[in-house]
Amino acid sequence: MSSQQHQQQHTSDVLTAYGWDADRSTEFTPYSGHGLIPGRIARVDRSLCEVVTADGIVRAGHGGGELPCTGDWAVLEIPDDGREPFVAALLERRTTLIRSASSGRSEGQVLAVNVDLVGAVVPLDVVPDLGRLERLLTLAWESGARPLVVLTKADLAADADELRRDVEAVAMGVDVVLVSAHTGEGLDVLDAYTAGQTVALIGTSGAGKSTLTNALAGAEVTSVQEVRGDGKGRHTTTWRELVPLPNGGVLVDTPGMRGVGMYDVGEGLDRTFADIDALTGDCRFVDCTHTSEPGCAVLAAIESGDLPQRRLDSYRKLLKEARWIASREDHRIRAERAREWKLIHKEMRRSPSPKK
Repeated sequence: MSSQQHQQQHTSDVLTAYGWDADRSTEFTPYSGHGLIPGRIARVDRSLCEVVTADGIVRAGHGGGELPCTGDWAVLEIPDDGREPFVAALLERRTTLIRSASSGRSEGQVLAVNVDLVGAVVPLDVVPDLGRLERLLTLAWESGARPLVVLTKADLAADADELRRDVEAVAMGVDVVLVSAHTGEGLDVLDAYTAGQTVALIGTSGAGKSTLTNALAGAEVTSVQEVRGDGKGRHTTTWRELVPLPNGGVLVDTPGMRGVGMYDVGEGLDRTFADIDALTGDCRFVDCTHTSEPGCAVLAAIESGDLPQRRLDSYRKLLKEARWIASREDHRIRAERAREWKLIHKEMRRSPSPKK
């Protein structure tokens, strides 16, 4: 085996634990032989990244182009003149988990990329907020990854099975797993789902994501804090980072989300509300808004009791929010183009006129 083949084998063996595969190896081929190495971004801290490479963790700078995110596969340059390593390029993102920025701006906030499975974590120590779950599922579907609902703290619920049925009624086409990190219930089932997968856990603070991460990792890899006296969770994880699991999976533990804003979620909304989407095909009017039109199949389902009013209200709310974000995005793009043209015209006026 040549030294280059040995290096490639070493790279593959180490990075496979983080999701490296034959397709990624093919993507990296154009960069081979140019002093560049592949790695997976485990954490982003302002202008620096922690990148998992075949030879260990490397802290690297980044700048210009697309901002790196936890889960990205990076093309890393490590100069031999003592300069800081830096991310030269990013390989193609297969999936992107994104929500609207918490500030209310039109830009999206990328939570994780190249994720295979998105676990919407819902605690059962309180009655599940089905509207919030629908938000989480919409983000998960839109990412391109496979959604999964993880009901935690099952040992603290007197009627866990009944709560699970309530959740299954809105989590259409999505598996629901009941777990308790305290008793170990359901952890073997969840372990089977996460084996060999890159998994992102999303949910509110106090939902049990950090406890679940430690249970799946078989070690305390992230700190855990008690839920506050008012029932709200404290933020335990304050950044996103990759955690390798014994089953060959990789877990992204994300910070608790107080707000779950919609961002470009057309297909995700249709998948989450598949029951409403199916009914719209029977409406008399193609552009039916399901508010007061005659022959509306959605309103008929409400009348008959086949569709809960809460479900339709939630759909309307998320749709309105998504459209508002889209309009803000269009306005921002138009404003940016106007600024660009203004600068171009300004430069043209400064340029000397050609002599006749």
